[in-house]
Amino acid sequence: MTTAGERWDAEVAVVGVGAMGSAACLALARRGVSVLGLERHEIGHDRGSSHGQSRLIRKAYFEHPDYVPLLRRAYAGWDALMAATGQPLFHRVGLCSVGARESELVAGTLRAAAEHGLALEVVEGGDRSARAPGLVVGRDELLLYEADAGWLAVEACVHAQVALARQLGADIRAGCEVNAWAPDRDGFALETTAGRVRARRLVLTEGAWAAGTLARVGRRLAVHRNVLHWFDVKTAPTSVADWATAPCFAFDLVDGFFYGFPDIDARGVKVAEHRPGQLVDDPANVARERRPEDAQAVERFVGERLRGLGAAPTRHAVCLYEMSEDAHFILGRDEALGGVVVGAGFSGHGFKFAPAIGEALADLALDGESPLPIRRFSLDAARQG
Repeated sequence: MTTAGERWDAEVAVVGVGAMGSAACLALARRGVSVLGLERHEIGHDRGSSHGQSRLIRKAYFEHPDYVPLLRRAYAGWDALMAATGQPLFHRVGLCSVGARESELVAGTLRAAAEHGLALEVVEGGDRSARAPGLVVGRDELLLYEADAGWLAVEACVHAQVALARQLGADIRAGCEVNAWAPDRDGFALETTAGRVRARRLVLTEGAWAAGTLARVGRRLAVHRNVLHWFDVKTAPTSVADWATAPCFAFDLVDGFFYGFPDIDARGVKVAEHRPGQLVDDPANVARERRPEDAQAVERFVGERLRGLGAAPTRHAVCLYEMSEDAHFILGRDEALGGVVVGAGFSGHGFKFAPAIGEALADLALDGESPLPIRRFSLDAARQG
């Protein structure tokens, strides 16, 4: 129990300093707030969801047009972070989205672009796009080209947010695991591997480790193992595409949803299947080796739809999808638990939103609400389905 005169370790403690936690630390530090960030692993680690070279970023959001205003805020945040750090984090190389007109990807992208007046080039009638000669597009499929899309350098983004937050006064501690937390009078007490700390406000951005927290606020989280693959580029004259200058791509097909990136740093073309993978009971104990079944669908896709690549992946990485029940985000403040703020369930598509999510989490911690368009993700909305 708190005694009168016991000092605070921080105005706000942030547990989990991956994409969202580092963004929250930065947003709070920018407001002059005392911030303590606690990360169980090293910064930019490969145990969760914020690693693996690259992440897609796009505005014409097929998942739902309601995401677009939040994306506009995120775009501004990434540009501001690059201006502040001088680092090339957001690469606007464009995105080619391919599928049948009625597919979720194509129909949803067209809807979002129409509702928000987003620039989108529509190519019909077979494989005739000079923008992406490495892609095989069927004659009954559409190719949508979004020039203002591209990829984010995922680990560099996390490191940049942490470095800038520290410059602004945030205390961010790696290798410090939080074993328990509880409301403590007018604040929170946290039991960590480095001892007990106290903060007036608490933000939880625990990623794949958030299941216990979400159970306390009436939500469920499923963690899935997903594998990212890299394919070598064939040398000329067998290669018909310059994969080093190619746009990103996404295909919504009958047999799966696949996406990928250009040959960013001579490691090859990164390709993955966007779907919930094998369920994970313990995010600290995940199989990191590549199994034969991990690459089967991706190898088939590469052989049928991408030109100029090797038949089998030469590299891989394991990433965790922390899935909410509806695959939408979970953002909210629970007054029944002392006003704890939760950011979770980013479901394999949340990284691009990090600067905006960080601002929203800071708003919720300090003010109890946010002017950003996050109502769809609130705890109450989520509980109601």
